[in-house]
Amino acid sequence: MINLREIYEYREMIASLVRRDLRGRYKASVLGFLWTFINPLCQIIVYSFVFSTIMRTGIEKFYVYLVCGMIPWIFFSTAVQGGTTCIKNQSEMVKKIYFPREVLPISFVTSAFVNMLFCFVMIFAAILVSGLGFNPVALLFLPPIMLVEYFMALGFSMIVSALTVYFRDMEHITGVIMMAWIYLTPIMYSVEMIPEKLRGLFNFNPMTPVVQTYQKILYYRELPNAGTFVYAVILAIVILFIGSIVFKKLEKNFAEEL
Repeated sequence: MINLREIYEYREMIASLVRRDLRGRYKASVLGFLWTFINPLCQIIVYSFVFSTIMRTGIEKFYVYLVCGMIPWIFFSTAVQGGTTCIKNQSEMVKKIYFPREVLPISFVTSAFVNMLFCFVMIFAAILVSGLGFNPVALLFLPPIMLVEYFMALGFSMIVSALTVYFRDMEHITGVIMMAWIYLTPIMYSVEMIPEKLRGLFNFNPMTPVVQTYQKILYYRELPNAGTFVYAVILAIVILFIGSIVFKKLEKNFAEEL
C-alpha cells in the first residue's frame, strides 16, 4: 500500500526531517543532548527501586533485566504517542506542498529509533558493570529485532497520526493507553510471573514477543526463541500493513481537515 518508490525519491526530505528533529529536540536546554540519556535513566532508577526494593520481583540483577526492556519500550512509546501529532504539527507543510504524507511518520519514527540507538549505550554499560557479559552469536539477532520493532512502531504511528487529524482526542487517548500498556508488557516482571490462565491474553500484546527477544539476547545471553521471534515478525508485518491501509484511506482529506 505504501508507494515505496516515491518514498525513496523523497529520502533526502526524510533525512532532513530526522536531522531537524534530533537537533531541535533539546535546543536551548542547558544539558542539551544529555537529556537523551537522563530521561530514560531517571525512569529506570525509579522502576528499579520500586520493583527490586518495595515490590520485589526476585529477578537477579534486576536493573539489567529492566534496562534491556525499558530502552526498547521508550522508543516504541515515543514513536506511537509522539506520532499522534506528527501530521498535525506539520499542517502548513501538508497544506502547501506535495510530498508523500508517509514521509512524516517515517521521519518521526526514524528519529526516535536513532535516539534509541544512542540509549543502547546504557544497556551495554549496565551489562558490563553487572559482569553478565555478552553472547556474540546472540548479538547477531539484535539488528533484526530492532528492525522488527521499528516497523511495528511505524505501523502504529501511521494509524494514530492519521486518526488524530480527524479526531484530536486521539492524542490524549493514546497517552492513557501507553501508560497502561507498559504494565501489560513483561518489562518489570518475567513472563513466568504471569498466571498461567492469563498468559494467552498477554500474548496478544504485540510488544511481548519483541521485549522477550531483547531480554533473551541481552539479559539471558541466549539465542532468541524461534517461535517468539517469528511471531514478532508476523505481528510487525500485519500492523504495518494495517497502518498503511488506514493511512492511505485517510490521507486524502488531510489538507482540508487541518
